[in-house]
Amino acid sequence: MTSNNNSKKHWFALKVFYNKVFAIEELLLKKKIKCYIPCETVKVLKQDGTKKNVRKPVINSLLFFHSETYIAKEIQKILTDKVILYTRQIDFKKIPLAIPEREMNIFMLVTSSGEKGLEYFDTDNPKFYQGDHVKVIDGTFKGAEGYICRIKKNHRLIITVHGVCAVATSYIPQAFLKKIP
Repeated sequence: MTSNNNSKKHWFALKVFYNKVFAIEELLLKKKIKCYIPCETVKVLKQDGTKKNVRKPVINSLLFFHSETYIAKEIQKILTDKVILYTRQIDFKKIPLAIPEREMNIFMLVTSSGEKGLEYFDTDNPKFYQGDHVKVIDGTFKGAEGYICRIKKNHRLIITVHGVCAVATSYIPQAFLKKIP
């Protein structure tokens, strides 16, 4: 891949077609590109009767990778018809959507926690911004920040990767939350 002055690394997101998220991850890892797929481990019963733990994406076809902007554009070109790079429009031009490091770190903290009861949403939804902005000060999600809202009659913490996806945590006790002005 060619060099350019866009040498600062950012997180980017890909929508992967045909359930090939792990194949694309493998291809990027071979090119020494750091990847993250929000997954859960599920037990699968094999034909011989044994059980096996398998990684399963929790948001179908979503893969994050860490690279320079010019590499993100090249990945889109190389993998045309296999992926779509999440972009934003500026002055009628599509620019790769760079995800802030802090936002991605909080998202990875929550999605890699192994906690049960998380709910995933594959697009940003403005209704998630209702309620108080809080930081979790104790427990499994300590350090996470997000907004409190009601989903299915329960108060939940919503963590978003703006323009890409969101995750709702399971119940978090009020004593573990600190309001952010």
